[in-house]
Amino acid sequence: MKYILTIALLTIFSYNIIAQNQIKASAQRLEARIKALSQYGANPEGGVSRVAYSEADIAGRAYVLQLMRDAGLEVRIDAAGNIIGKRKGKNNNLPSIAFGSHIDSVPGGGNYDGDVGSLGAIECIELMNENKIVTEHPVEVFIFQNEEGGLVGSEAISGILTDEELSLISSSGKTLRQGMIDIGGDPNRFREAARKKGDFKAFLELHIEQGGFLDAEGINIGVVEGIVGIKQWMVTFQGKANHAGTTPMDKRQDAMLAAARFVVETNRIARSIPGRQVATNGKIKAEPGAPNVIPGKVEMTLEIRDLNFEKMLSVFEMIKAAAVTIENETGVSIRYENLNEDIPAVTDKRIQDMIAAAAKDLNLSYKYMPSGAGHDTQDMARIAPTGMVFVPSKDGISHSPKEYTSPEDMANGASVLLQTILKLDKAKF
Repeated sequence: MKYILTIALLTIFSYNIIAQNQIKASAQRLEARIKALSQYGANPEGGVSRVAYSEADIAGRAYVLQLMRDAGLEVRIDAAGNIIGKRKGKNNNLPSIAFGSHIDSVPGGGNYDGDVGSLGAIECIELMNENKIVTEHPVEVFIFQNEEGGLVGSEAISGILTDEELSLISSSGKTLRQGMIDIGGDPNRFREAARKKGDFKAFLELHIEQGGFLDAEGINIGVVEGIVGIKQWMVTFQGKANHAGTTPMDKRQDAMLAAARFVVETNRIARSIPGRQVATNGKIKAEPGAPNVIPGKVEMTLEIRDLNFEKMLSVFEMIKAAAVTIENETGVSIRYENLNEDIPAVTDKRIQDMIAAAAKDLNLSYKYMPSGAGHDTQDMARIAPTGMVFVPSKDGISHSPKEYTSPEDMANGASVLLQTILKLDKAKF
């Protein structure tokens, strides 16, 4: 009899595991909520201009906050203005499993960047409720404030937001300080929003790829290996301004010519090395800026991105070496000023493999890949192991009203997110 009972219990346990592995998100529910959220800040082009702290952002936050309450979450707005919803676990002394994204947009943005991850996180809570799943760990859903304006909400959570940043002007025209007040935060207490290492077992984020690889290759899920580092310089080319009509070509110290050759070398070097590194010259200014004057000075940005910081520096050194030849041949001096540096944020390999296993369980195709864009996950990586799930973005379009991710792809991403949460809940680390 004892043997039969043991077999029966094992059978029930195995059935529950199989049943949980088959839980899938509702494409219809996600699509309906995407459409509802897209009404807040809708623009004539079909996208949204729901920039942080705007009336549209405040209304959109209220909509999402109500969804979280309806899902049974204990919802609060922290001192920095982030929306946080908590669901208790069996052992609330354990660190939380956190997941979420943002709902603010760039000016003239689309309906999926950030929104898919935010609504997908709420969908996971709905699925847990519907399937009567109670995790061992408590879980927390995060809707970060002002991701597009500099990862402000996640900077506060990770403890790196500064008082000086509160004076910066956001896309809404408000300072971060005033914006924080308007969304229910308290800039005088924003440091209280900071969480410490050990508060979270892990942080996960579902997001559209914002690139064309998954869509072009027909792959369902991207397992993000990390968020690339970004290093930027201002490159100044100092030549000699002179009359464009009276100065012979072989007597010129043309700063624009040197800058143009620099752009060509930047492109050549970045393409000559195996890997996914990118290098960009995105902004240029010539002085004195008259059509009949040879430019005497040019300022131009250089940006290098890669998942490997040493490789980024290596690419820069190769570009600098090529620039010495340009200096010698044009008589133009070239100098470099550091502008910005964000080191790469590598996701946790254990979580990467859980995401891949979740996709496999759901019969979805997947690939490991880096993120070329910044996300709140890179700040959360300072205080917790992290993972990211990508879903296809049609034609790789993002930050545009033409941005599109299908209901099926959104549901696939939310399903993988849920299965990863459940795997993390049982994992011993």
